[in-house]
Amino acid sequence: MPTFDYRADDARGRPCKGRLEADSPRHARQLMRERGLWPRTLREVGAGDGANPQPRGGRLKAAELALLTLQLSTLVQAGLPLEEALEAVAKQSARRRVAGLLSAVRSRVMEGHALATALGQFPRAFPELFRATVAAGERSGHLGHVLEQLAAYTQARQASRQKIQMALVYPLILMLASVAIVGFLLGYVVPDVVKIFVDSGQPLPWLTRALIGVSDALRNHGLLLIGALASLVGFWRWSLRQPTLRLRWHHLVLNIPLIGEVLRAMEAARFASTLAILGKSAVPLVDALEIAAAVIGNLTIRARMVDVARSVREGGTLTRGLEQSGDIPPMMLHMIASGERAGELDRMLARAAEQQESSLAARIALVVSLFEPAMLVLMGGVVLLIVMAILLPILSLNQLVN
Repeated sequence: MPTFDYRADDARGRPCKGRLEADSPRHARQLMRERGLWPRTLREVGAGDGANPQPRGGRLKAAELALLTLQLSTLVQAGLPLEEALEAVAKQSARRRVAGLLSAVRSRVMEGHALATALGQFPRAFPELFRATVAAGERSGHLGHVLEQLAAYTQARQASRQKIQMALVYPLILMLASVAIVGFLLGYVVPDVVKIFVDSGQPLPWLTRALIGVSDALRNHGLLLIGALASLVGFWRWSLRQPTLRLRWHHLVLNIPLIGEVLRAMEAARFASTLAILGKSAVPLVDALEIAAAVIGNLTIRARMVDVARSVREGGTLTRGLEQSGDIPPMMLHMIASGERAGELDRMLARAAEQQESSLAARIALVVSLFEPAMLVLMGGVVLLIVMAILLPILSLNQLVN
């Protein structure tokens, strides 16, 4: 059933706006008059395949996806029909974009489509992992329980992402502040100070001459340097959109000391947790492996995980395939092998993911704790060089006077 956004005047003449469902615009105006509303504007949203371009092209934030999934699971487990549950969650949403998206999904469900099929019309909002899990829940008849697990998984991923982002905030601020302070010293303070030494006509130490050269370059070519840096960043972002260059870059990142290890740990934790939630939702192992591989961000690791899925499809064991890939830490491999032998693969995958995320958090904390003093030492060293470049000519002048 189509959904309409309206603006109207109530019985007291006050303007109001809202959303309702009706068979046609004429039916929508009739419903509004029955509610004591006088329609001013009426716009259809979420009807048909081309009537709702905004939700089709929009994305949902992880927090929004987790919230609506949790609300939907609560209503479905309470025995509410799926159409009514979608309508209630849409009305509950404070964001019009999310409400419009859910209304469009509800329209397709009322047309007879399965929920997973309706979600598949909006692939940017609902990722493949989400849709596959919902489809498994519909097949098993435990959609509410599967949605609850999916909400917990989405919330855990969001919490892990926020934890990493918050850990990187202070080092990033410190780096930007250091660059700004050093740039201000070289661009505005140093030229006024060293002008005295230049006017004296005495030979200057090499450190002072180098500092004057850097300062002049920043003052005369600062905009050019900023433009070159912006062009370099633009070229880098363009190269990431090229499949061949992006694959080479991802392969190169894995070989960088410390960063490559952290990236492997992140991808391993994401792979294990995704495989665990799919296994709990009764998704076949081979299909779950292909979906979990698609979730991985690094293309090099993703290609190796696709090979793992292929080897399992051909009859190999999961542990053997992951061991040959070389991207899963030994501790996780032992836990996965234990779960595979005991028939508790889903539970052991979840435990392995939790253990890997804890180890990853500790490793990131270590990297951040090393980065902060390193930035302070680097900034202190640069400031020391600037001070020495200024003091050396002063000492030379004093010796000349004496």
